[in-house]
Amino acid sequence: MAQPDLYKVLGVDKKTSAAEIKKAYRKLARENHPDQNPGDEAAEERFKQVSAAYDILGDPEKRKQYDSGGMFSGGGGGPGGVPFDASSFGDIFSSFFGGEQQGGRAGRPRPARGRDLETEVRLSFDQSLAGIQVPVTLSIPGACGSCHGTGAAPGTSPKVCSSCQGRGIDSQGQGLFSISQPCSRCQGSGTIIEDPCRSCGGSGQVEKTKRLKVNIPAGVKEGSRVRIAGRGEPGSNGGPDGDLYVVTRVAPSSIFRRKGDNVEVEVPLTVPEQLLGAEVEVPTLDGRKTLRVPPGTRSGSVQRLRGEGPPRLGAGKKQTRGDIHYRFVVDVPSELTEEQSELVGKLSETMNGGDPRAKLFSSSGDK
Repeated sequence: MAQPDLYKVLGVDKKTSAAEIKKAYRKLARENHPDQNPGDEAAEERFKQVSAAYDILGDPEKRKQYDSGGMFSGGGGGPGGVPFDASSFGDIFSSFFGGEQQGGRAGRPRPARGRDLETEVRLSFDQSLAGIQVPVTLSIPGACGSCHGTGAAPGTSPKVCSSCQGRGIDSQGQGLFSISQPCSRCQGSGTIIEDPCRSCGGSGQVEKTKRLKVNIPAGVKEGSRVRIAGRGEPGSNGGPDGDLYVVTRVAPSSIFRRKGDNVEVEVPLTVPEQLLGAEVEVPTLDGRKTLRVPPGTRSGSVQRLRGEGPPRLGAGKKQTRGDIHYRFVVDVPSELTEEQSELVGKLSETMNGGDPRAKLFSSSGDK
């Protein structure tokens, strides 16, 4: 059976933001919730499909895997034929068979780690080399102030689910086995919210703005991901918080070009410097230095200053640095004065022992 398009299930497209996906899910979940449609099997099936779709598209890592063509399989798919992660399948079984033995109430929500977040910061080239502390503003779900995270309207509270008696699971006999699955009415929570909070729509969470100061280490490059442990979304049911990943966007330098752990500088040479050799002053990341150019240096030749490039990330306490590569390029003038043309003509007569291309037409050449 062909797997459904999860974006179509939620009525969104692939370019939709995470916040809009969450908004679409909440709207469809409220419209198709079994409590709002008692006895309507089609609405209940639709509710299962929407919930399963959001389980994947609402998680950044699962969404990335889904968009890249990865399959989520676990014994034939999730509710309504929507595929789901096999790890979720294992979690469900462990809660069915291990919940009572561990002393917890069967079906009780297990601690879940909060989702990781990602944001970008823009740095100058110099800031990327030196390291800097930057302010970061995040939008993170937090407990609703109106219902204090319960999801129920102020003055009310969630009720014990009458279908599963608060256990959060339904059990059905299948021959010698008893197959258990999350309660279709309460979705495994064990409770029902009869009067949802208007501020959060019954989710118990609202988006809150959080401001942080993040230390960006020296040596980051364009696209580096800096991990800030425990600064992602809050965990649920006592689970740990997720992590925050800060992606660096580095403005290019007009002089230095980043190449891995090293940088490269293009150094122009005049024709006399290229022919006779010279000592030329070049920029470094910390100031200036003088390089000796050997006579007859070819255009495109490279000299290297070891250990004077950018700081290397992940080098630990013993910070190491990359190299600086100086690429020499002969700066040939586009126009010559009459005197210069005369001097170059005389130079040409005395160099190369005649025509340097004569060997291209020698009789010993390949035919």
